Amino acid sequence: MSTNKKTAGGFSSLVAFLTIVIALIVGVLIYKFIFGDPANFDGNDPESHPLNGNLMGTIYKGGFIVPILLAVNIIIIVFSIERFITLAKGKGKGNINSFVLKIKNLLDNKDLSAAIAECDKQKGSLGNVVKAGLEKYDHIQNDSSMNKEQKVESIKKELEEATSLELPMLSKNLVVISTCASIATLIGLIGTVLGMIKSFSAMSAGQPDPAQLAVGISEALINTFLGISGSAVAIIMYNIFSTKIDQMTYSMDEASFTIVQDFSASTK
Repeated sequence: MSTNKKTAGGFSSLVAFLTIVIALIVGVLIYKFIFGDPANFDGNDPESHPLNGNLMGTIYKGGFIVPILLAVNIIIIVFSIERFITLAKGKGKGNINSFVLKIKNLLDNKDLSAAIAECDKQKGSLGNVVKAGLEKYDHIQNDSSMNKEQKVESIKKELEEATSLELPMLSKNLVVISTCASIATLIGLIGTVLGMIKSFSAMSAGQPDPAQLAVGISEALINTFLGISGSAVAIIMYNIFSTKIDQMTYSMDEASFTIVQDFSASTK
C-alpha cells in the first residue's frame, strides 16, 4: 500500500456544492437588496424607471435572469481564487525548473540524502513525487533479492503511484470553471431572448410603448453583458490553470525520467 503524501486538493465535493448554493443565495440577495434598492429608482419604486445614470437600477431591470448570472460570476471568482491557492501550494517553494535541475545535479553526484532534503524543502506536488521515487531508489538499490529490471520497474511504479495521487488534486474543481464558461453565455442568451421578446411585444400594439421597449432592451443588453463577461473570465482562468497543471505534469515526468535513468546507469 502506498504511503505517499499528497498536497491538499482545495474544496471537497461537499464544500464545492455548498459554495454553489451559497453563491446562488448571495446572487439573489445582491439583486434584491443592492440593485433593487428603492433609492436607485424614480419615486423610490423598483417598478419605476432607474434614476438617470444609475447603473445598479439599470442592472436590476435585467430581470430574474440577473441573479442567476450574478451567482455564476461569483462561482467563477470563488473557484478561481480556490484554484490559485491550491496550485500555488501544489507548485511548492521556488522555481520548478530550478528544482528539477538541482535534483539532476544531486543525482549525478550520487547524493540521495541531499536530494530527498531538497524535496522536503520544496513542499509541493513535484517534491512529493520526486521524494517518493528517491526513497524507493534508496531503499532498493542494495536489495540483492531483485534484479536490475525489477528494481527499475519498482521505481517506475512508485513514481506512477505518487503522480496519480497528485494530478487529481491539481485538476480538481476545474470542471466547475469550465462548466460556468459554457453556461454563462447560454444563460445570458436566454435573458437576451426574453428581453427582445418584451421589446417586440411593446412594438406590436400599434403605438409602441417607450417604457416597455426600454425595459426590454435593457434586459437583453444587461444579460448579454453579464453572460459574456462571466464566460470570458472563466475561459481565461481555465486556460491559465490548465497551463500551470501541464507545466507541473511535465516537470514530474522529467524528474521521474531522470531518477529512472540515473538508477539504470548506476546499477549493474
